[in-house]
Amino acid sequence: MTATANRGEIEADIKETLGLVPHFFQSIPTELLGPEWEIFKRIELGETLIPNKYKELIGVGLHAETKCRYCSLFHTEAAKLFGATDEEIQEAVHYAKASLGWSAYINGMQEDYDQFAAELAQVADYVRSKAA
Repeated sequence: MTATANRGEIEADIKETLGLVPHFFQSIPTELLGPEWEIFKRIELGETLIPNKYKELIGVGLHAETKCRYCSLFHTEAAKLFGATDEEIQEAVHYAKASLGWSAYINGMQEDYDQFAAELAQVADYVRSKAA
C-alpha cells in the first residue's frame, strides 16, 4: 500500500489477507491505518529473519507475562497457523515462566551485574570450547 492509499483500498487489502477487517483495524484513525496495517502485515504475517512460527512462539511467551488475553489468543492461534504444535506452545510458556523466575531471583537478590557478566562470558567460552 502506498502512503496515498485511501481507507477503502487499505481495508480491501486487509480483507484479502485476513478474510475480514477485524474491528480493531476499523477503529484506527484513517490517517494511521495505512502505516499500522503495513507494520502488522510485515512483522506479524510477513517472512522476516525470524521464521513466523518462532516469532509467534515468542509472542506466546511474552504475553503469558503481560497477561494480555487478546495477545495471548492471537499469538497462540497464529503460532498454530504457522505450524506450532500444542507441545511447542506449552514449552514457550514454560520457558517464559522459568526465565521470569530467574529474573525475579537475580534482580531481587541484587546480584552484582559485572560479576554476572564476567561469569556468563566464562560459561560461554567454556561451552564454545567443548563444542569445538
